[in-house]
Amino acid sequence: MDVETSAPFVDAHQHFWDLDANPYPWLQGETVRHFRYGDYSALQRNYLPADLARDTRGFAPARTVHIEAEWARDDPVAETRWLSQLAREHGRPSAIVAHAALDRGDVAEVLAAQAAFPLVRGIRHKPVTSATVAQATRGLAGSMDDARWRRGYALLQPHGLSFDLQAPWWNLDQAAALARDFPQTALILNHTGLPVDRSEAGLAGWRRALETLAAQPNTAIKISGLGQRGKPWTQADNVPVIRDAIAIFGPSRCLFASNFPVDSLVADYGTILAGFMTAIADRPAAERRALLHDNAVRLYRLD
Repeated sequence: MDVETSAPFVDAHQHFWDLDANPYPWLQGETVRHFRYGDYSALQRNYLPADLARDTRGFAPARTVHIEAEWARDDPVAETRWLSQLAREHGRPSAIVAHAALDRGDVAEVLAAQAAFPLVRGIRHKPVTSATVAQATRGLAGSMDDARWRRGYALLQPHGLSFDLQAPWWNLDQAAALARDFPQTALILNHTGLPVDRSEAGLAGWRRALETLAAQPNTAIKISGLGQRGKPWTQADNVPVIRDAIAIFGPSRCLFASNFPVDSLVADYGTILAGFMTAIADRPAAERRALLHDNAVRLYRLD
């Protein structure tokens, strides 16, 4: 697909993996139950800088932010070590959001080790969440409410690390409380808050949840992960959702992100990028640059 290439952009959420050399259980025999796009067997192949270059030929991002890709959890620092070597050899990624289990006993040591790598900007640890809006419950062990999990979260700020959150919108009341209680830590919501239910009621609930989180000034949102199971990625489905997210968080706290190669299950890279650019086409030039580039540079300290 042809996309406008004159403006530099940052891809704030992408993944690499080498299944021949490194351990990714979810791609090497284990099965993710209820994976939101359904069958993900097409991802069970190496995805490296040359693959991203192929998928973005003609409109390559100026810089990319690698988000931890579920490397085997016994040694998350090993993923960061491998990615740092990849960056030295290929110039990708430009920054890393690494993994640390915030409720594990060794969290202080793991965070210190991760923060020692020059490319590390933040941490992602998926908290325990509720499977559906009807089951949404506060106070679960391993959730953002959990005192042990929060003690680990408190250790991010001394290292100057941000936090990438992947959680469904019906758990964002917990995220808002977390952001309020730790105002010096930037909390960046992944995948647009996962608006899977596109019914009128589902989208109304999603918008209310985003408004609750956006009320905390230390939060931001990545516009990504908008594919729907069993459907192609279309602008008709997703441009209104993108515009709603930007209206709620404002143009200074939203970032373009591809979630590649995971979102290759629902669209090619050009389709996702073109949809985002269509959604922001009526905004002033300074806001378009912020949404495509400057917000990611600021939040992930890419300078």
